[in-house]
Order: sequence, then C-alpha cells, then structure tokens
Amino acid sequence: MVFVSFVSFVGSTAFSRMNDDLRRETAGLIKSWMRHDEEMLRDYLVSGVEDPRINLQSILTRHFLIEALFSGQFALLMEHELRFGAVMNWLLKLAKKPGGFEDFASLLYALERGADNAEGLPIPAFLSQTFARLPAVVDAWIVPQYIHETLSATRPTETGSRLADERLSTFERIWWTALENETPRGLRVFEPACGSATDYRFLHSFGLARLVDYFGCDLCEKNIRNARAMFPETRFDLGNIFEVEAPDKTFDLCLVHDLFEHLSIAALDRAAGEIGRVTREGLCLGFFNMHEEAEHLVRAVEDYHWNTLSLARTGALFEQQGFVVQPIHLGTFLKWRIGCEETHNENAYTFFATAAER
Repeated sequence: MVFVSFVSFVGSTAFSRMNDDLRRETAGLIKSWMRHDEEMLRDYLVSGVEDPRINLQSILTRHFLIEALFSGQFALLMEHELRFGAVMNWLLKLAKKPGGFEDFASLLYALERGADNAEGLPIPAFLSQTFARLPAVVDAWIVPQYIHETLSATRPTETGSRLADERLSTFERIWWTALENETPRGLRVFEPACGSATDYRFLHSFGLARLVDYFGCDLCEKNIRNARAMFPETRFDLGNIFEVEAPDKTFDLCLVHDLFEHLSIAALDRAAGEIGRVTREGLCLGFFNMHEEAEHLVRAVEDYHWNTLSLARTGALFEQQGFVVQPIHLGTFLKWRIGCEETHNENAYTFFATAAER
C-alpha cells in the first residue's frame, strides 16, 4: 500500500512555491469554506437530488471504479442502478409537490394496471418500463421491486412526502453483497477536494472503499476533521490541488467532484496540470456548470468563483495532460440510455478520461 503525506498548505514548502496569485486564491478558498460550521459541512451535498446513492454523477463515479476493478463483470447491475437513480430522482421530485403522498397512491394503482397516467399525472415510459421489469434477477443478485416498495412505504410529513431511507439504500445493499467476497486490487485512488468524505462515505458503504488504496485531501481543516472522525482508518489530509505533494504518477485513478467551476482560469490550468502529473491511468471528473460554447464564462464572487466552463476548452486542457477525454452530458446520457427526459441539472457533465499511453 502506498502512503503519500500531504503536508498542510499553511507555512508549507508547497505553499511557498506557488506564485502570489495562487497563494491569494488558496487563502480565499480556505476562507470561503472555513466560515461554515463542521455540522453543515458534514451534511453538505448528501441529501435530496445530491444524495450520492441516487445522484447520477456519484453513480457514474462508482461505476468508473467498478469498471477499473472488474472490466465489464458488473455491466448489467450497473445498468439497473442507472435506472434506479433516474426513478428515485423522479419520485423525489414528485414527493416535493403539494399532495405528493396522494399522487404516490394513485401512481402505484396506475402502474399496477399498466396505465400511462395517474389521475391526470403523465407517467413517463421509462418509469412504466422499469416497473414492469421488476423484480429482476441480475446474475446472482436480485433487484427488488423498489418502485412498489417506495410508493407503498412513503408517508406524508409537514413539508411534503419523504422517500423512505431504506429504499434509497437499495443498491447500497446490493453492491455490498456483490462485492463482499472480492479481494482488494491495489488501485491507488486520489480524491482532491474530498469534502467531509462526501462521496467516500458511499464508496465505503457500497463495499468499494476496501478494494482500493484511497487518499483524500481538502483545503478545509473542518472537512478533514469530519472525514477523519467518520473514517479514522482512512487517509485524509490537508492538501492543495495547486501543489500536490506526491511524485509523478503516484496514483492510478483520480476522482474530482464540483471543484473546477470554483477556480480562476489560471488556477484551473494549474489544478489540471497537477492532476495530470500525479495520475497514471484515468480520471473521473464531475462538473456542475458547463456549456458547449467556445469560451468560459468567468464569474468571481468575493473569494470564490461560480464559472460556467467551456466543454471544448476544458476537454482540451486535460487532453494536453495526456488523456483521451469522453465527455458525458448527463441529460443526454439519461435520455439515450434509459429514455428518461428529466435531469435535475441541465448543465451537469462528467468526463471519463484515460491516459493516451498506458
């Protein structure tokens, strides 16, 4: 197992090697995150449509790792999980509407009878098709009739209906069972800007974390404290994506979520260079605000950025680091793969990138 120590950016040699602009940007990013309390940071981006159990970008990240580990072995199960994520997000949206609980009851009645609407509520074809295929036997594993179970178990609350947590964890349990007898493969996985183990906690609960040699870093000390408290056996450390304290090609894979839009363009270039330098085989990069125009739209907000990144320019940036980039627009991907017409973020993209020379 490889252990790489990420030194603190405060007063470190790495920090001192950065130019003044990157040093100032680092300080601003730290300030932006450290102003939040640890409880808020621990719960950030792990509920609703951002819940990694059903968020498509988080699902794709896990599938990226599964494919790297097992190369096609779990293709059918991954296909079912994509459908699961789309279904649960559609139901989550319905649950938030006034009268969502009553809609669930009529929806279940309509699905059981093969109707295309539930008292005037149109039922998307992908939902009906998925309902008709469940339960399903996928290799050695059973995918339960989670739509019926979810619609039956949902109860109203003061603020609307809430999906049962047990149903949201359906594939958490399936993957744990599917992977529990697999042996670790030694893949070294790096996640900069890991937050409070935001996605790692689900790599762990899905049974993936024990199969890889994971290292997470973040600029925010509160995030690192949270991550270490939850997973004291896992390596989390303070670290700066502008100056990664690791030798070239230390890691096999790199995962990044919701980071690049928050950087200046010069800092984005630097971060891409460092990721490319330390990663040997592949990248899974999540973007929440990207468009298909030729140029980035830069929007600085105090010590932060909320940029809209150019698909072409960002892809070229990682190609310059020696990777072949496959961009995935999530809305188009869902429509093509399973016929789902809805996504919670039309600007979301994921890049899968593999090293051109391996």
